[in-house]
Amino acid sequence: MSAAQELLKAVRAGRRDDVPALVKGLDPAGRKAALAELKELRKELRGWDWDRWQERRHISRALLVAGAGCHTGAAAASAWIGARDLRDWERLPTGMLLDLLADRETGWLGDVAHRLAGRAATAEEDYPLIHELVRLSGCAVPVTDGYVHGWADAVAQRGILAALRTDPYVRALVPRLFETTELPSTLTWRSDDWQAGLVALADEGVVERAVLIDACVARLLRGAKPGAVRFFLDLLRQLKPTADEERARKADWMGMAADGPSTVAAHAQEVLGRLSEAGDLSARELAEVSGAVLFRTEKKLVRAQLVLVGKALRRGGADAADELLPAIAEAFGHPDTGVQERVLKLVARHLSEVDEDTRAGLAEAAVLLGPAHRAAAAELFGEVFSEAFPAAGEAEPYEELLPPAPQDRRVAPAADGLPELVEDVAVLLKSGDDVIGVERALDGLVRYAYRDREALREALLPLVADLWWYGRDSQFMQYLQPLDIVVGTVVGKVTTGHLHAALRAEPAHDCVHRALDRLPLVRAQEAAVTLLKGKTPYLLAVPTWHTGAVDPGELVERLRGYQQLGVAPGDIDFAQALLRVRRSGPEAARAAEDAARLGTPTGERLARWLTAKELWAPAVRGVAEGQAPVDDWFRWTRLLPRRIVLRTDRDPGALRDFPPAFRVLESTPSDDGRRCYHWSGASPHWTAVLPEDRERLATWLLPLAAAATDDLRGGTSLLAPLAEAGGEAGPALHLALATGLGARYAEDRLVAVDALLVLAARGELDAVRLGGDLAELVRLGTVKPNRLADSVRTSAATGAYATTWAVLASALPGMVDGGEPVRGLGEILAVAADCVERCGAVPADGSHGPVPRGPIPGLDALAARRGSSQLVTQAKRLARALARTTDSTAHPVEQSTPEAAETSH
Repeated sequence: MSAAQELLKAVRAGRRDDVPALVKGLDPAGRKAALAELKELRKELRGWDWDRWQERRHISRALLVAGAGCHTGAAAASAWIGARDLRDWERLPTGMLLDLLADRETGWLGDVAHRLAGRAATAEEDYPLIHELVRLSGCAVPVTDGYVHGWADAVAQRGILAALRTDPYVRALVPRLFETTELPSTLTWRSDDWQAGLVALADEGVVERAVLIDACVARLLRGAKPGAVRFFLDLLRQLKPTADEERARKADWMGMAADGPSTVAAHAQEVLGRLSEAGDLSARELAEVSGAVLFRTEKKLVRAQLVLVGKALRRGGADAADELLPAIAEAFGHPDTGVQERVLKLVARHLSEVDEDTRAGLAEAAVLLGPAHRAAAAELFGEVFSEAFPAAGEAEPYEELLPPAPQDRRVAPAADGLPELVEDVAVLLKSGDDVIGVERALDGLVRYAYRDREALREALLPLVADLWWYGRDSQFMQYLQPLDIVVGTVVGKVTTGHLHAALRAEPAHDCVHRALDRLPLVRAQEAAVTLLKGKTPYLLAVPTWHTGAVDPGELVERLRGYQQLGVAPGDIDFAQALLRVRRSGPEAARAAEDAARLGTPTGERLARWLTAKELWAPAVRGVAEGQAPVDDWFRWTRLLPRRIVLRTDRDPGALRDFPPAFRVLESTPSDDGRRCYHWSGASPHWTAVLPEDRERLATWLLPLAAAATDDLRGGTSLLAPLAEAGGEAGPALHLALATGLGARYAEDRLVAVDALLVLAARGELDAVRLGGDLAELVRLGTVKPNRLADSVRTSAATGAYATTWAVLASALPGMVDGGEPVRGLGEILAVAADCVERCGAVPADGSHGPVPRGPIPGLDALAARRGSSQLVTQAKRLARALARTTDSTAHPVEQSTPEAAETSH
């Protein structure tokens, strides 16, 4: 047996320890011959099934060492060593590799080191090998992100300060710590030790102090994750820049104050304050940075900037006033009326120091003030303000601005031609989030298969060859999406046996959300079965409109077409059609009569469904105390907040004749979230299951919306589609909306605000019910006042002041009257006051119910308190605004769409 064959035998046996000696025994020709065999073995391993993973692991470990020793080119050797398919979860065998490579030329070793350091996926874990190659070759140290991260980990393992003092590459690598895309994890885990070590290096002159300060400043300007920001800011503070060092970086502090994270901006403000007091920050520079800072969302920063400007105005006199007052006057349009008041007082204090032109400019800017401060502005600026804003002090006619009420959009019919159908399917196979698109494609596949299944198969085969499931065995079936199921059936990958087995599987009854996920799958499985039989001309449940709803008259015509062809509808497809059919309006009544006249069992079922008085059990309201649900898979527990829950107390039997897969929809999800892993969001397919029963769907979605008040995202994702859907907008939908308005993340709250405005535009918003739910949720602690304040502020800012007030007017009595007010109530009162000042406390037409007028119980007691806190200030402001509207004749509120508003103005 030749030496090359002996090497290959050892590799196949996984004897990695024998490989170095066998490779060293080969001459160049032998290594070349062995390398060819090793490459073939690597190809062979790639084709092995996963059940041979352990054997493949042992062979790959030996194969990596053997190939590294047999390669002669630096590029090929580094690619072989860095290959992921030759690795396992262990680190590289650095000793073996160095033993094989140590006799190569130094230039070759350095080339391999830099190539390995340039591999982003593996450089960090390969640091020990790269470091030794750099040492042996004497080449320049690599400075890639991966190598720097590996170096930082190695330093931390040896003792940070001692390792930094003795490391020969410290001058090159320390600055790179500040430049990597992500901060090395060891710097956040052991931030105190790293900061102390870096400060010591600067004090000892090992690393230049200016290099560290510049690096910190540059990284803070560039932005980073919170942990990295905290590290660099703390390090910068520990370096204690001198006055000269701070002065030299004046533009950087200005940039941080304007755009940096709040902690960074606050530090920059401190530095700018010192520079201003020392005379090193001109009034023009302070005005420039103030224009940006005053419109930041952090109130603490805004107040601090106004204090900074006030000190500069006292020191600078008329010259400073000419520069600074116009800059801060832009904040007359700040959304926070408290900021408006502070700016107005600051301008009033120094108005006498500016000339007439500047005074006129300030008066013109004052038109941005809210109604609460216009009287004070008119008194301050006199005729100049009256000329700039003639309507000041007059009662302005109010016009409510709501978005256009959504209109039903008809779904285009399925593609009739084969090329167009295949093109649609190709797009949807890659991304199946378009619910209506998938429905059209499924209908198109069924229709074309009915005409020419073989032609359809030939056209689809090129699409599926590179799909993940095409080369798998039957176990893949449970992971397929609806479109994959039907396409796989057409091309012969999914068999009738697979489909019948899936349809016979017992549906899970522990989670209604899982049932909602399963229904599109079982319907696709049924469609695939009927497609193979060649007797289904089209699907019954294809949506007519974008919401997923089916026109009742159109469904009758589809059933008539089945009757004429002598085809029996699929049980699941017909059941889904019933859940989607629109049951309200004169069209539904006419369709019920037409369906009864068909004289078929399905026609009679449709007629009964369209005329049924009660399909679902009404929801019963309750309060769930904080509980500790257990996930059955991971045994993970957490305490849930107290919240309102809905349960159904009886079953009217609407789904008695439905297939088993639908029967779980009669249940209510567990209110403690037990055995349900859907906390983090909902599927866009769910609304298409019940597009005409949004109240029922909202009951199922309520636990998901409640999860939005925790640290999870996406719990409100279906509120906007529900607002556009059909059926009653009752207590479940309003409760889900109320919870969504207090969601943890701003993007989730924005979805809830959109839903609120859509309901108002459709005239379906029950402001009294929503306000009452909000008050109760705030008292329970489910909804935090600051999050609710953000939501209603956003709603009002769209121009829907009357709608927002209608909700708040019903919510505030439950928040204000009795007991100590909740923390953050002042922000909600501020929004309420702004709404009343703008709309005159008249409810918008988009809300119904007896919206309160006049005083709010408990508000006067709050307003009578001493102090100048936001709670007291805004309570007084709201009380004054309500008092003005009580005795006045308010203008009727007119609703308009954005287009109408633009025309009217």
